Amino acid sequence: MGKGKGFISEFKKFIMRGNVMDMAVGVIVGGAFTAIVTSLNQDVLTPLLGIFGGTDFSNLTVQLGSGESAPILMYGNFITAVINFLITALVIFCLVKSINAISNRLIKKQEEEAPAPTVKTCPYCKSEIAIDASRCPHCTSILEEIVKEEMCEQEDEDKISSL
Repeated sequence: MGKGKGFISEFKKFIMRGNVMDMAVGVIVGGAFTAIVTSLNQDVLTPLLGIFGGTDFSNLTVQLGSGESAPILMYGNFITAVINFLITALVIFCLVKSINAISNRLIKKQEEEAPAPTVKTCPYCKSEIAIDASRCPHCTSILEEIVKEEMCEQEDEDKISSL
């Protein structure tokens, strides 16, 4: 009995995970979206293409053999399905491209709004100190990277002044 309850609880945990729920919502929305695109193709685009080409794709068939029981190849339905796929792919591409553009703008805006850091962590005592401090006010350690930078700046100034 213990294994059964454990299995059921694991299954519930699996089902309630966010990515499984997201996938389920995606499949449902995808099905609805497919119905919309199919309707767009069959009810709007195919008749418009029929005006220009004089052909309704759904009526394109080839009878393979003779007699009443001969199979019929309905390649017009295949052409319609290909057009449905291309329209669906185009619409999804445009949606993803738009969403990515908006996302990139938001990320850039957040990066621009992020203030420059004003504090850093002392490598010795791990206290927060001013970003330009050369000595920690808590543990009084000399911060080497600042000292090295100041020494390099001083050496550069000395070289310039000696010229």
